[in-house]
Amino acid sequence: MSVSTLVSAIRHTHSRLALSSLGLALCLGITASAQAATRMDFSNEYNANSIHAQGDAYFIEQVRELTNGEIDITLHTGGALGFQSGDHFYAVADNAVQIADTLSGTMSGIDALFLLSSLPFLVEGVDEARRLYEIARPHYAEVFEENDQILLYASPWPASGIWSRDAITSSESLRNLKIRTFDRNGTETLRNAGASPVSLSWADVVPQLATGGITAVLTSAEAGANASFWEHQQHFSGIQYAIPLNMVHMNRSAFESLPGDQQEALLEAARRTDEHNWQAVRERTQSNYATLDEHGVTIHDPISADFQQALADAAGPVVSGWQETMGERGKAILDAFHNGETP
Repeated sequence: MSVSTLVSAIRHTHSRLALSSLGLALCLGITASAQAATRMDFSNEYNANSIHAQGDAYFIEQVRELTNGEIDITLHTGGALGFQSGDHFYAVADNAVQIADTLSGTMSGIDALFLLSSLPFLVEGVDEARRLYEIARPHYAEVFEENDQILLYASPWPASGIWSRDAITSSESLRNLKIRTFDRNGTETLRNAGASPVSLSWADVVPQLATGGITAVLTSAEAGANASFWEHQQHFSGIQYAIPLNMVHMNRSAFESLPGDQQEALLEAARRTDEHNWQAVRERTQSNYATLDEHGVTIHDPISADFQQALADAAGPVVSGWQETMGERGKAILDAFHNGETP
C-alpha cells in the first residue's frame, strides 16, 4: 500500500469515527432533552410574593435539584391559568392542571374534613396547628387518593385576623359588619357573633373593598399585606381565629407516569417543602406586623379577654357541628389532638 493510500485510509477512518461520535452525542442530547421535557403546570391563585407561592417555588427548586432537571414544573400565580382555589380539586382530578395549591376550606363540598384546619380557636400557635395536620394527614391523603390525586404537602397560613376600616375591638363593633370570610366555618362563626359575613374567593376581595361591597376581611396579616390592604383598611385585629391550611395536591396519573426514581424524588421534595413551610409560617407574623406598621395600619393584638371569649362562644356551635357532621372520623381526630397525641 502506498503512503498516499495509507494516509487516505486513516483520514477516512477518522471521519467515520468523528461522525459516529457526533451521532452518539446527538442521541445522548436527544435522550437528555426528552427526559428534561417532562413538563407540568402548577396553579396558585395567590400572588408571587405570598407565603404559598414562595413555598411552591421552593418545592419546584427541590424537584429540579433532586431530578437533575428531568421534571420541569411551571408555577402560575395570581390565578393566571384561570383557576381559583374552588376550581382546583376537579381541575387536578381531570389533569387539566397537574399540581395545585388550594385553600383547604374551598374543598369542604368534597369532604367536610377540609374544614378542620379553619375550625375557629381550636389551635393555639403553629406547633399545635402542625400537630393537628399530622394527625389528620392520613385522612386528607385518603380523600385525595379516592379522587385520583395525591397529597404532596401543606401550605399553612399565619393566623387569621380581621382587617377593617374602623377598629374591631369589641362585640359591638362586629354588629352588622359586612365582612368577607373564606369558608363555611368563618361565615357561621361571624354570623353567630352578630356580623353580616359573605364568603368570597380571594380574587373578588379587593374589588369588593374598592366598591364598598364589604368593609372588613377575615384573613391573615400576610394576605392583606400582599394585597396592599392599607389602601382600603386602616386596622388589623389579631384575634388568632385559626391557622388554616392550603393543600398542595397532584394528579395521580401524572405522578404514576413518572419513573420510580423520579416519583421518589418528588415525594422527597414534598417532604422538604413541608418542613420549609412550617418553619416559614413561624417567622412570618413578626415581619408582617412590621410591614403593616410601616404603612400606618393600627394593630390590635392582643384583643380584650371579653371580646376573645365572645368570639369563642360564637365558634362553639361551629366546632360541635363539624364533629357531628364528621362522625367517628372527626371524633377520632379531635380526641387524638386534645389528648396531646403526636403521630
